[in-house]
Amino acid sequence: MIESILREIRIHRSFLITTHENPDGDAVGSSLALAGYLKRLGKDVTVHFCDPVPELYRFLPLADSVRQDLPDQDFDVCFVLDVGEFRRAGKLVNECRRIGMFINIDHHLTCDRFGTINYIDSAAAASGVLVYRLIKAAGHDIDYDTALALYTSIITDTGSFRYSNANPEAFAIAGELVATGINTWSIAEKLYESQPRQRLELLALALSTLSFSANGDCASITVTLDMYEKVGACAELTDGFVNYPRSIRGVEVAVFFREIQPHLFKVGFRSKGKIDVSSLAAAFGGGGHHNAAGCTLTGDLAEVRKQVFDHLETAL
Repeated sequence: MIESILREIRIHRSFLITTHENPDGDAVGSSLALAGYLKRLGKDVTVHFCDPVPELYRFLPLADSVRQDLPDQDFDVCFVLDVGEFRRAGKLVNECRRIGMFINIDHHLTCDRFGTINYIDSAAAASGVLVYRLIKAAGHDIDYDTALALYTSIITDTGSFRYSNANPEAFAIAGELVATGINTWSIAEKLYESQPRQRLELLALALSTLSFSANGDCASITVTLDMYEKVGACAELTDGFVNYPRSIRGVEVAVFFREIQPHLFKVGFRSKGKIDVSSLAAAFGGGGHHNAAGCTLTGDLAEVRKQVFDHLETAL
């Protein structure tokens, strides 16, 4: 599989790189790492996200080159990273007719096989790990900028190496990346110690919605459109909110209800390991990993909460 991808890189010139809506650290880090690598090979590279790069990750090299539009040109290859479902790459990519082939690189347990080549490994800690494997298989070193992006990918998707996906490979790769000279404290400070005031104000509102299932093994929090307006915050500031209810002793599954439009909610699930939340999300048309998954549901908040908690009660 890796050799097939490297062959396409060798024989083609123009590349498009994209990832999922509302990109997280793995989506941004893996995409920018791959972009930097292809640029070093002299390739013509465009990085397109349907949503802007969150402010949190704008310190990464090439972050300012990411576009929300698509240039009027043909692309030999489109790399689609970390999306899980092709639709999450956004309308422009989904409907583009100027792409020769798609290469799907992902580590989601539930993943569409939409690519001409599908490089999927759910045992990988992050999609950045798969990009790392490609670069190393090609016989090339990891430069400083690529190391910075890959380290961000891995540290964010493993929860700073706290999650169960923090396997020996993730630690080994991180050690090699640190050896390139990247400053791990500087990265951690940018990711975790430089929060805008609005994020904490929004978190305070979200925690006030904390609720539990009857036996206490499921907990949830909610963010509504009114909350964003009240504190002047935006959706990207909610990254990591779901970990607060999951951190409660006795809670096995945490749920985060995030209103994205009136009567439309993103629902995020996080598990401590006993429950496969990817199957929970799949029951509602979503997907993800064993311990982290999500879906989108329509209805008012009370209806959506009842749907989810009724299903969770059966699962738990």
